[in-house]
Amino acid sequence: MPLVAQMLIAAIAALHLYILWLEMFAWESRGPKIFRSFPKGLFAPTKVMAANQGLYNGFLAAGLIWSLIATEAMARPLASFFLGCVFVAGLFGALTASRRILYVQALPAALALAALWLG
Repeated sequence: MPLVAQMLIAAIAALHLYILWLEMFAWESRGPKIFRSFPKGLFAPTKVMAANQGLYNGFLAAGLIWSLIATEAMARPLASFFLGCVFVAGLFGALTASRRILYVQALPAALALAALWLG
C-alpha cells in the first residue's frame, strides 16, 4: 500500500477515534463546545444516542487500523471498504446534518481512496 495512502488512512482512523471519544465519553462536556448549533439542553437527553454513534465511529477506525496491519493481499480491499463507508457516511452527514462534514469526513476519505488506487 502506498505510503501516502497509509498516512491518510492513519489520520482518518485517528479522527474517528477522536469522534468515538467525543460522542461516547465527552458528549456533555466537550460536545457543546464543538456542536455550537445544537441546543445545550439536548446534550443530556441525547447522550445514549451519541454514544451509539461513537461506537460506530470506533468500528470505522478499527477497520481502517486493520487495513494498515493486514497482509498485503487484504490491505487494499479492507482499506477500500472502510474508506468507502467513511465516504458514504460523510456524504450522508453533509446532506442531512452539516455541509462541514463533507470537508472533514468525505473529502479525506476520497483523497485516501485516490491515493490507495492511484499510488
